[in-house]
Amino acid sequence: MRWTRGDRSNVDDVRGGGGGGGVGIPLGIGGVLVLLVGSWLTGVNLFDIVGGGAATDVVADRPAVSSPEEEKMVDFVDAVMGDIQSTWSAKLGSYQPTRAVLFRDSIQSACGLSSSATGPFYCPADRKVYLDLGFFGALDSKLGAPGDFAQAYVLAHEAGHHVQNLMSTLDSGPFNGSANERSVRVELQADCYAGVWGHEAAQPGRAAAGRVELDPGDVEEGLGAASAVGDDRLQQQGRGRVVPESFTHGSSAQRVSWFRRGMETGDPRACDTFADAR
Repeated sequence: MRWTRGDRSNVDDVRGGGGGGGVGIPLGIGGVLVLLVGSWLTGVNLFDIVGGGAATDVVADRPAVSSPEEEKMVDFVDAVMGDIQSTWSAKLGSYQPTRAVLFRDSIQSACGLSSSATGPFYCPADRKVYLDLGFFGALDSKLGAPGDFAQAYVLAHEAGHHVQNLMSTLDSGPFNGSANERSVRVELQADCYAGVWGHEAAQPGRAAAGRVELDPGDVEEGLGAASAVGDDRLQQQGRGRVVPESFTHGSSAQRVSWFRRGMETGDPRACDTFADAR
């Protein structure tokens, strides 16, 4: 991927502060990553087990030190978020901007206290995307999805939830299935919306204008990331068995299919997972 450093106007960087109330446990970033990946693979919030409760604030040693590599990652998140939002501003006349909140270990958002074990998430109450940068390392080393476009896919997926929120499809809209089935369709639509941005980023000549532009092989990275976070794959890795009725995000095949649909069409109208009988 080619991208240009911006002014960080698309991020709120709170990595140096505490995330909220509760009892702090000085795990450090290494311990946090172990619990983060373990929680994603098993479906159990291991921070609760270590900390003694969902309200526990897991914190790293203070003051926080950021490496040059991590600072470059902050610039990357800012550039990608800015490009995603420029794309949606052009596609939605009523688009309202969001921001990526960068934190370490835990954060008190308008949706409550969340730890890194939650993974990247979108909070509809304050319309912001939340991310612990350590997740990108886990995406590569633990989930087998390396590459900068794999990371960009994660951001575009969460921004897709923001689009859903603006369009009133995130938590409302007619659907007769179970709560889990609805969740799967919501997540697959966000994957498709991520692909819609990817379609725009794949157009040649964007880098010369200071926009994000994909390089050869980037699309495969994005598809690999979509596959890596499929419910069936995570359940098989974490539990040794797959329980389709418990899916909340969709199988690897479904996530790849809908991300690919957005990439190929570039059309948000092709992302109506609620109208698709499958």
